[in-house]
Amino acid sequence: MTAAHTHEHPHPHPHEHAPLPAPSREGSVVLEIGGDLGALIIHTGPEQDGLEIEVGPVDDPSGRRTHAAVRPRHLAGRTVYCAVISPLRSGDYTVWRDEATPAGTVHVPQAGVAEHRWV
Repeated sequence: MTAAHTHEHPHPHPHEHAPLPAPSREGSVVLEIGGDLGALIIHTGPEQDGLEIEVGPVDDPSGRRTHAAVRPRHLAGRTVYCAVISPLRSGDYTVWRDEATPAGTVHVPQAGVAEHRWV
């Protein structure tokens, strides 16, 4: 599983990441949800494989962001591509296309899973 991680983004900067893990299989991704923690699944197409997608609280557009890489997820009879970000505190999040361009907003519920379609 690709672990999401958080850091400040006051300005664009390059940073290194560990190599991407192998594609996940059914039942191999664990979500940390419960209480005021939820998770976010961002569905994409195969052309986004490896893309790191950032999200951050709507009320803090230039502050702390979390990101995770899009990976193939092999399910029974099909493969889907998505980034899985867990855990996230419940609330409203901006999904960022790049450092300055929002791709949309999503509400992450308490003890639940939100979904967003990358278009």
